[in-house]
Amino acid sequence: MRILFQGDSITEMNRKAADFYDLGDGYVYYAAQGLREALPEKELEFINRGVGGDRTWEMKKRWQEQCIDLQPDFVSILIGVNDTWRAFDQNNPTTAREYEDNYRSMLEDVRRHTKAKILMIEPYLLHDVPEKDAWRPDLDEKIEACRRLAREFADEYLPLDGLLAAASVHELPAHWAADGIHPSQAGAKLIARYYVEAALPLLK
Repeated sequence: MRILFQGDSITEMNRKAADFYDLGDGYVYYAAQGLREALPEKELEFINRGVGGDRTWEMKKRWQEQCIDLQPDFVSILIGVNDTWRAFDQNNPTTAREYEDNYRSMLEDVRRHTKAKILMIEPYLLHDVPEKDAWRPDLDEKIEACRRLAREFADEYLPLDGLLAAASVHELPAHWAADGIHPSQAGAKLIARYYVEAALPLLK
């Protein structure tokens, strides 16, 4: 069973692009480890195709080669924070409608051209970095778009923004991600735990 992880730098996390099967050292690594332990009887093949900095339109450009052509049996997608980020650091916004249209196109391709089950993971932002507070309204629109698409396309949905907010009641947000975005090792392990819980029923 081929399991494909798609996303931006949160998914990439030091992945060596020259190595087809390198998983990096973030949540993908720990999720693969957890799934192997939970499903020892299954032949699981893991592929990480996270690309740092990607927005939905950039992911869409590589979607045929790095998703459809790979013919996964299961694909997870975590994308959206850069669609918000670029509006603030480069004055290059992606509207919620553009985000939704780009994302929809990729999901339609998965449904049309593969037999993969889909795990959608909502983008997130942890509240411990004051200069990023202005991002929240923009990101919330994209999270809502992600949820709308999930109702239509996802076999399972991981509400990561809410889950990490809840986790930040017991530990400061910086414990999970110092910049509010890129997970620490503790954050990566937590995301992986949520991932395994969401994915397992679809893989058994």
